[in-house]
Amino acid sequence: MDSSAPQKTHYDKTYLDWPFLTPDHKKMALELDLWCAENLQDISHDRADADAACQMLVRRLGDAGWLRYAVPKAYGGMMDTLDVRSLCLLRETLARYDGLADFAFAMQGLGSGTLSLFGSEDQKQTYLTAVGRGDKIAAFALSEPHAGSDVAAMSTSFREEGDMLVLNGCKTWISNGGIADYYTVFAREEGTSGSKGISAIIVDATAPGLEIVEKIEVTAPHPLGKLQFTDCRVPKSALIGERGRGFKYAMATLDVFRTTVGAASMGFAKRAMDEAMRRATSREMFGAPMTNLQIIQSKLGDMALNIDASALLIYRAAWVKDCVAERVTREAAMAKLYATEAAQKIIDDAIQVFGGQGVVFGETVEKLYREVRSLRIYEGASEVQKIIIAGQALIPYHLKD
Repeated sequence: MDSSAPQKTHYDKTYLDWPFLTPDHKKMALELDLWCAENLQDISHDRADADAACQMLVRRLGDAGWLRYAVPKAYGGMMDTLDVRSLCLLRETLARYDGLADFAFAMQGLGSGTLSLFGSEDQKQTYLTAVGRGDKIAAFALSEPHAGSDVAAMSTSFREEGDMLVLNGCKTWISNGGIADYYTVFAREEGTSGSKGISAIIVDATAPGLEIVEKIEVTAPHPLGKLQFTDCRVPKSALIGERGRGFKYAMATLDVFRTTVGAASMGFAKRAMDEAMRRATSREMFGAPMTNLQIIQSKLGDMALNIDASALLIYRAAWVKDCVAERVTREAAMAKLYATEAAQKIIDDAIQVFGGQGVVFGETVEKLYREVRSLRIYEGASEVQKIIIAGQALIPYHLKD
């Protein structure tokens, strides 16, 4: 086995005793860590095999019961509702072991999240039970070539014809594009503009008029695709919730899963710090261990500080969502922004500790560098998070006395 498999670890687990988390959360996290060590050591990261590897991981996670955390208890899940703290612990731990395993789990949650929150009973029974078992692969189709962060600018449209909805348009950068069994698609009703005309619609992968027109290769090999809808026909029963509320549904779904993006990035950062610690303690420079150098101590100290700060923001946001408030727009934005930016810096510093070996293709820290970069973009780029945070901070100043 190559060096990409974690060896004996020294990861700080004291955060599992923080008041944000319960004993059940701690038990789950420790059990998952053991499962990952035994089951995530043989994953292929060849670009040509990314689709097959992701499908295999969904099956493996489903068989082990971990996907049950991605759906509510009534549909085979582990918790009554989506528990953000559990989702964060899962993503953090999976990412620490394998980026594609984190991806496979996360997309099951995100792709089915709108259904969990707003779907009809029939829709939930049909899709969520299968998602929790790993029998169906889910996808979230929101972004377009000219509508990424500006969701309300989307142009994919639908019209009603008898008892059918007919979709036309394009979605891109869609995770699980090409391997998903169904897509949660956001489209605007023809003749509408702005966010109020957008609805959420289930589109099965076999729906006539849906085509995967491009498989997209990115820095880390993950299944991504471009979807084209050409008079794609689905029954009206595929509409999720109320017509015209799709924008609110999308934002509410992201409110749940945005915090988990920060958790995944923290998992990458923890792995990078562990790799850097091993390198610094095992290699001599100028006749002494690298850890004797103050500049190296400074880097390692910054890593530890920023990981703890990330964890506090992440589990604060998750706790608020689970226990206090329905929406956590401000807290989730802070957690995602800080944790993803910190992880990028931690991984970059880990590569510096490794020196030239750190940029060798396939080295663990090199793979982490490729894995973490997209997290500062998807589910709301860092720049968008700053706008959100500023807007939330300004709310009291806009209120009239």
